[in-house]
Amino acid sequence: MTDLPYDALLLLSFGGPEKPDDVIPFLENVLRGRNVPRERMLEVAEHYYHFGGKSPINDQNRALIEALTAELKQHEIDLPIYWGNRNWHPLLTDTMQQMHAAGVRRALVFVTSIFSSYSGCRQYREDIQKAQAELGLESITFDKIRTFYNHPAFIETMADRVRDAIDELPAEGAEKRKVLFTAHSIPNAMASNCDYEKQLEESSRLIAEAIGIDQWSLVYQSRSGPPNQPWLEPDVCDAIRQLADSKSADQIVLVPVGFVSDHMEVIYDLDDEAANLSQQLGIPLARAKTAGTHPTFVAMIRQLIEERLGLTTEKRAIGKFGPSHDVCPANCCRFEPRRPATSRPTE
Repeated sequence: MTDLPYDALLLLSFGGPEKPDDVIPFLENVLRGRNVPRERMLEVAEHYYHFGGKSPINDQNRALIEALTAELKQHEIDLPIYWGNRNWHPLLTDTMQQMHAAGVRRALVFVTSIFSSYSGCRQYREDIQKAQAELGLESITFDKIRTFYNHPAFIETMADRVRDAIDELPAEGAEKRKVLFTAHSIPNAMASNCDYEKQLEESSRLIAEAIGIDQWSLVYQSRSGPPNQPWLEPDVCDAIRQLADSKSADQIVLVPVGFVSDHMEVIYDLDDEAANLSQQLGIPLARAKTAGTHPTFVAMIRQLIEERLGLTTEKRAIGKFGPSHDVCPANCCRFEPRRPATSRPTE
């Protein structure tokens, strides 16, 4: 398929260390300018060393690129895929130079973030602008693909993931099964300037509706920042303790709806901390997988690309709200952080 309005796709992500020697330099990139004590950074580093000093996020992005490349080829869409990260190799600036050398002039951008917020949307757009200015490559146009929290294929993907998790639990106790949808907490000040909470609530509701459950809640994880700064609550571990104290759950299903892949924060905060807590409290727990390379999810990305290529006029969305905008308004997700000390990176 030729004469497309775009000549490349950039997959833009957070990045993560590939080996133990990468951990400290990676964290220095993440925390640069944030006035974080070195002792605190070393404490965060232990999370990565706990899993061999390697974050799963890079391998998961490689797998997603491989699956998406095959999906595009199957539908005769000739669009090379480039990959760049905010905080680790391949760094966005290096990838942008590679794209320039290859003659790319107009690129679509798929960010590995589902929901609207400063850190999950606007900051990535700022990363692109900063890299372009640094390299003098303003001649390349980068257009971000819309958010997809209410795309029916994303909802179907996550419903499948939840069903698989439920199948791991025994039949006994199913009548008091509680589903906890989890997402990365953000500062209240950031949340007040975007649709993050509203979109998360809608995604969770649509997934719960798709699998026919009504015992569910939206909770948060991976909080960082100083204790006196309010962030979105409740925390997932606090929610689990509350369920145990009130004896209102005989089973728990954790659904990391806020994350595209099973990266470090998912496996550390949920598979380690939350799972250990649930075991201590005597409540069986299963954790649903993230969207990852689920075929329906990969097909959804291809459909979003087709929208921007003009190959379809349909913009799919379900629920209370319509499809998200293609072009972000000037003040969309605006946030002026004071650069507080953060306790951990945000993959």
